Amino acid sequence: MRHVNWEDPFCGDGNACFRIGTDADGNAYIAVSGAEDHPITDTRDALRTLIRDIKAGKADHLL
Repeated sequence: MRHVNWEDPFCGDGNACFRIGTDADGNAYIAVSGAEDHPITDTRDALRTLIRDIKAGKADHLL
């Protein structure tokens, strides 16, 4: 697996925490905190949109 630079975990009000990260090629990753060896990967724009929607409360059920 590629080396991913993970950011600090983002945690909701419950127990759900996730982390986002990037690799040297500019690929973006998102994973449940503690399960970084099984991330979801997509473009930065797609993940940025997902995270903004979650933080805006549009998809709070995902947390």
